[in-house]
Formats: sequence, C-alpha cells, structure tokens
Amino acid sequence: MTTTLAPTVSAEFDEAGFQAIKADLTAWVEGPGEAYADEIEATGKVPDRLLPELRDRGYLSLAAPVELGGRGIPFSRYLELMEIVSRSHASVRMLVHVINGTWRAMVPFATPEQLEEVVKPSIAGTKLVAFTLTEATAGTGQDLHTTARLEGDTWYVNGEKHMITFGVKCDYWLLAARIEGSTAPDGFVAFLMPNTGLPGAEVIDDSETMGIRGTDHAILRFTETPVPASALLGEQGDGLKVALGGFLLPSRVSVAMSAVGLAERAQQLAVEYANTRETFGKKLSTRQAIQFYLAENYADIAAARALVIEAARAYEEDRPDAGVLSSASKMVAVDMLARVTDKALQVHGGQGYWKRNKIERVYRDARAQRFEEGTNEIQKLVVGRAVVTGAVDY
Repeated sequence: MTTTLAPTVSAEFDEAGFQAIKADLTAWVEGPGEAYADEIEATGKVPDRLLPELRDRGYLSLAAPVELGGRGIPFSRYLELMEIVSRSHASVRMLVHVINGTWRAMVPFATPEQLEEVVKPSIAGTKLVAFTLTEATAGTGQDLHTTARLEGDTWYVNGEKHMITFGVKCDYWLLAARIEGSTAPDGFVAFLMPNTGLPGAEVIDDSETMGIRGTDHAILRFTETPVPASALLGEQGDGLKVALGGFLLPSRVSVAMSAVGLAERAQQLAVEYANTRETFGKKLSTRQAIQFYLAENYADIAAARALVIEAARAYEEDRPDAGVLSSASKMVAVDMLARVTDKALQVHGGQGYWKRNKIERVYRDARAQRFEEGTNEIQKLVVGRAVVTGAVDY
C-alpha cells in the first residue's frame, strides 16, 4: 500500500524569507564553508560536525513539503540555493543535494510506516539514505543485473552496486533491482534496505576519488541477502518509477545547477587572480586574451543557467518536455563547466596547478558532474530520440 501524499509547496511564497535564507547561505558558504573546504582537502575526510551543522541551519530540509518537516521551497527557487551551495566544497554540495532530493523518490511510494521511520528522519537530516542504482555492468538503469527474488515474506537480493554515494555510512540504501527471471520493462522493484549488517551484504569503502574528497562512496555486494517484504518501496514493478522518475529527473536538473554554481566559483577565482596578478607591469585583467576568456565564461554560465531554470519550471509544471529538458540542461551545463574551469585554470597559469590555489580543487571537483546522474552520452541519447521522433516542440 502506498501513500497518496504528494510533494506540495505553499501557495503563498515568502519572498522576503527566501531572500533571508539566500543571504544566510551565501555568508555560510563564503565563511565557515571555506574553512570546511580547507579542512576536508587537508584531511581527506568530512568532519563529523559538518552534517549536524548543515541540519541545524536548515540546509538539509529546504525543498521538502512543510507537512513532512521541510521548508516547502519550490523546485526552481530551491535551485537558486543549490547554485550558491555548489560554490562551496563538493562534499558540502553533495550532502545538501542528496538529502534535499531523495525524498522525491520515496514520498509517492512510501507506506505510512516508511514515512515515519525513514522519509521524515531523512528530511530532518537525522537518517541518511543512499541512492543505490549504479552498477559496473549496467549503463542506463533499465539494464540492471542486481536481482531480487520473493520467497514467502522475504526478498533475497543478489548482485553488485558501485559508486554509491554515502553507501558506507548511510542508514538506508534506496536500492533498485530487477525481479529475478523477469525481462519485462516493469520487472523491477525498489527497497529501503537498512544498512545494519544484513547477512550476505558486503560494504567496501571506495572513497579514494579524484575530486569530491571526503564524501564516502561504496561498492556493495549482495549474496542471498534477505530483505523483509516491509522494506519494499511501492509495489512490484515500481522499481524504475522510483529510481528514474522519482529521483533522477529532478536530480539531473539539480546537478546541472550545481555545475552552474561551481562554474561561477571558478570564474570568481579567475577574476580575482586576474585583478591581482601582474605581468610586465600590467594586471592580467587588462590583457585582451584574458578578457576574452572571462567574457566567454560569463556568457557560457548565463546561457546554461537559463536552460536549467527552464528545465526546473518544466518539472514544477509537470510538462511533457520535463524529461527532455532535464537531460538537455545537464548535458549543456556540464559541458559548460568543463570549458569554464579549463579557462579559469588557464588564467592562473602554472600557479593554478598547485594545490595551494583553490582553483586546483575546483578543477578536480568539476570532473564528477560529467558522470553524476548519467553521462552526457546517455543525456544525448535521451534528447536525440525525442528530437527525431518529434516528441519535442520548437
């Protein structure tokens, strides 16, 4: 049985209150957030005090409905906050992004018990849910190899997941699997599996990454792992609806906006450096070549941001082109981020290659968005099919 509770927002938006949240978040990102970034880079770990601080400041419950304990900020306006937080360290951004997004996949399918035991605590930031879809041998989600078999009132899960953000330290895995023996398009299930040492569940810490230092990532291996039927999220056949529609569609737009925010940070660092660095008695910022770089970056960021906001509004309005715009916005934004960070690093010259300069970390962190929530090759496939079949209007 699933709940009929749908994610809703207040009909009357508090603009003044929202602007206060933006100002507070900006001050935190530019102050304590920078201190956290330096600490995370130095230690390779997210300090234990970060999550409670983000929770206590209300940054983990920005987008969820008020009736579930959130602030009910509309998706397109929430992305303005994601834009700001993405200028901080990638591990900070990841916490805010994931916790403000997983409820979207859970709420339409959760039982009243799951709402109380998992969803509301997740929104409150007291329990962490890891989205568990990606596999090393599967590409789009529809070709999952992890299977689930029902015997009596227990499901048995077999397979392997990898690149699972927060998969080591989370309280629950929001896991999608194929029903064993099924080849049907709807032959999938989703579970809210507790990360409590389930028999046959192996958790491998795989957190040594190029960027997003400090965030834990896991490889998960399941061998006849028993999962109670009460952990099923939705009905049999709902697995991909939970994973692809409930989470990935809006999450792609959120990742696209995170690319915009990080690009803005790269541009900010480039401008600051250009205005202080002198060559042959002149500031770099007076050089035409540097101005061209910065002008191209400005236009690139502005164009990508406009598309992301359009995709967010399409999702809010439940428009038929929401899925295509979701993929298109991520495709454009991450390509933009690659160009902007490359030029920002070039403005720094050789100095930018050293870890003592913040642009070095920004450059490494930027690479993750290229595969997060689906590679650009997958996004182009989605958009291309929509174009050739006439599913999109101009």
